[in-house]
Amino acid sequence: MTQPQNNPARMNARLGENNYGKAEVKLMKVFRDTERHEIRELAVRVAMTGAFDTAHTQGDNTDLVATDTVRNTVYGLAKEGFQGSPEQFGKELIAHFIKTGPKVTGGFAEFSEYLWERVQVGGTGHNHAFVRQMPQRTARVEDDGSGFKVTSGIENLYVLKTTQSGWEGYLLDERFTTLPETNERVMATFVTSKWEYNRSDVDYDDVWQRVYRQIQETFTDHYSPSLQHTLFLMGQEVLAICPEISRIWFQMPNKHHLKYNLERFGLENNQEIFHVDPEPYGLMEAWVERAE
Repeated sequence: MTQPQNNPARMNARLGENNYGKAEVKLMKVFRDTERHEIRELAVRVAMTGAFDTAHTQGDNTDLVATDTVRNTVYGLAKEGFQGSPEQFGKELIAHFIKTGPKVTGGFAEFSEYLWERVQVGGTGHNHAFVRQMPQRTARVEDDGSGFKVTSGIENLYVLKTTQSGWEGYLLDERFTTLPETNERVMATFVTSKWEYNRSDVDYDDVWQRVYRQIQETFTDHYSPSLQHTLFLMGQEVLAICPEISRIWFQMPNKHHLKYNLERFGLENNQEIFHVDPEPYGLMEAWVERAE
């Protein structure tokens, strides 16, 4: 006869930082107040923090907000609110869950906004037809009980220039350096950026548009001896035109465009034909901050 086995004693453990919520909530809002429609499309993640210990340690779900309710709330509040920026919508969401969730004391909301431009018909933007763009706008709103912290950003902004860039004067390792120095190359990168604010009374849509334009303008306006130098100039110029921003971070991979060897085929390559090398790639990351 098989004897029942006792469960082995569990080790002592304690619950650390934790949160729960709903992710990848896909939301589009169409503004139909006039014949010329506007649209905004978001991927939303909402996470709540609070007194959730017994749910983890004892399986007690009393007073927990269901994640299905979180999803429904995103859509419901988007109908009633979401008249402005994702950042402001994030404040509305977190405030709602703190108010209605008995065990919720804080949380965060993260957004990726897909950008749409109007289809051009005869040189004029169409009233209700749009084409999606490559970059995404990002935002994170969090509240730990002491007030909102907002971080905004950009992802997948692909920029390229065909001249006014080089890479020379670097360390030449006798064994392993094979890359020739150059003062004429194609420079391309996917810009990922995020920035923090030094005050709360911010027009987030306006700031985002200023940052978005300035990054692109700065990319064009100088000879770039390195991607690092261009990164710093971008941050410097953003801080100059956006006094609301305290600091800005960039991640910029160097998407190599290598001049292809056509001479072996008896053809001249005058900086015209390139091999786009997907990987590996150089990767530059830095915060640019205001000097004291």
